[in-house]
Amino acid sequence: MNETETPQAAPATASQPASALPASPLAEAAKTGMHIAVHAAQAPSRLAIDGPLGRRSYGELNAACNQLVRFLRGRGLQPGDAIALLAPNRPEFVEVIYAGLRAGFRVTPLNWHMVADEAAYVVRDCEAKVLVADPRFAAVAGALAAVLPDATKLALGQGLPGFESYDRALGGQPSGDIDDPVLGSSMLYTSGTTGRPKGVHRIHSPLELLAAILKSAAIRPGEDLALNTGPLYHAAPLRLNLQLPLNNGVGVHLMDKWSPEETLALVERHRITHTHVVPTMFHRLLALPEAERRRHDLSSLRWVLHGAAPCSPAVKQAMIDWLGPVLYEYYAGTEGGGTFIDSHEWLARPGSIGRPAEGCQVEVHDEAGRALPPGQSGRIFVYTAPEKRFVYFKDEAKTAAAWAGDWFTMGDVGYTDAEGYFFLSGRSAETIISGGVNIYPAEIDAVLHQHPAVQDVATVGAPNEEWGEEVVAVVQLAQGQAASPALAEEIRTFCRGRIADFKVPRRVDFVATLPRMETGKIQRHLVRAGYWQGHARKI
Repeated sequence: MNETETPQAAPATASQPASALPASPLAEAAKTGMHIAVHAAQAPSRLAIDGPLGRRSYGELNAACNQLVRFLRGRGLQPGDAIALLAPNRPEFVEVIYAGLRAGFRVTPLNWHMVADEAAYVVRDCEAKVLVADPRFAAVAGALAAVLPDATKLALGQGLPGFESYDRALGGQPSGDIDDPVLGSSMLYTSGTTGRPKGVHRIHSPLELLAAILKSAAIRPGEDLALNTGPLYHAAPLRLNLQLPLNNGVGVHLMDKWSPEETLALVERHRITHTHVVPTMFHRLLALPEAERRRHDLSSLRWVLHGAAPCSPAVKQAMIDWLGPVLYEYYAGTEGGGTFIDSHEWLARPGSIGRPAEGCQVEVHDEAGRALPPGQSGRIFVYTAPEKRFVYFKDEAKTAAAWAGDWFTMGDVGYTDAEGYFFLSGRSAETIISGGVNIYPAEIDAVLHQHPAVQDVATVGAPNEEWGEEVVAVVQLAQGQAASPALAEEIRTFCRGRIADFKVPRRVDFVATLPRMETGKIQRHLVRAGYWQGHARKI
């Protein structure tokens, strides 16, 4: 999705409410990625970004974006060229994103949990000509610099060997608005069920779901303040925690690292009105002692958006009981989406993920691609107009496989009720969602196959009360190997350093044989089903 096309609320000044101003200046600016410039002109001193790693007003943020564009253009960067960004939630992250949006650049934020080999693949694949990195991730940044010898390399903060200073690069540049903005984009990487991760790229975004989300937020520029709870390299925090409020005149407090205690303290201290969370955060908030939860004044919260992973009805009910009917839920992914539900609708239909937002088309299909009637489970598909379709960057085969005509699926299984409300009844056998993060078994299998004790393996997601799913490696041992807790731990240790920590199996289970088709292909869905039915096959 090209988040520059986020629907816009009207900007406001201190003397005029948002409703008194036309939306057209902001809507026009959005076409060239200049959202921040409009707010900087209207209210330059208004808070845009705050957090433990720095603070920016709209005027300061806008100036830095212009300076960065001029510096990078001076280094030969052209519209369509790529920037790789390895940084925590700090103001400079936001500057790079918005500089790219107004200069036609394609920005790829890197998941800083990745090991060097994983990150190196992404920067090569996205064809990065610029690398912006934070010293916090010095080891990975150094490895990336080695695989990008000709790239412009900028270091934030204290600096990095072989990198230029980001601050000095911007310091010598004019800060006034560029006069020739070109719409850019961000390209996030999401792994497939086989092979390496792929960039999800689109120029024109389907806006219908975002319009429904924005309408529910009822943003008041100059009054509201949003809280960003997740790492900005993920699609949902970037687009919903950061860009949706910031594009519409609302400042954002960036958490450097999420914790339930800090979240409650920040909501009370800053009178936070809007935030986006994943269900794992609900679990951890509810796990706090009752006295800790009740001692904070959370009455400022008007809008708590959640998605990215299924949320159990009991947990969501408990959150509504605590905060009131301020929860809103969406169904979407990096590739797109389309259902939405508020608390009142959900309370009447517990467990629902909502109905398609106005203008969206979502259906349940059978294996032949036919729409199914209410009550029958099938794969959930989302319609996207041909001109707004995403592609997987440099992978025509994977792109073609994702689409059935003008419909795509994120692999979820579900059904509708008689009123058209959607319910999830399961996930596809491949994708694991743990803490709102997509994890793809094929990547983990590829590492486990390198261990000499492993003859074959099927990595699956098993139920986990806090995280939704946890990663379990189901291993068939090579001849002569004996199952033991020590070997299981050895295999887990083998994974560390080869894949990101969040992908390392939480446990390793051993089986005598893995179920296979006549062709020899492992039937991963049968392995997974045993865990979800409570009948895991173990030695």
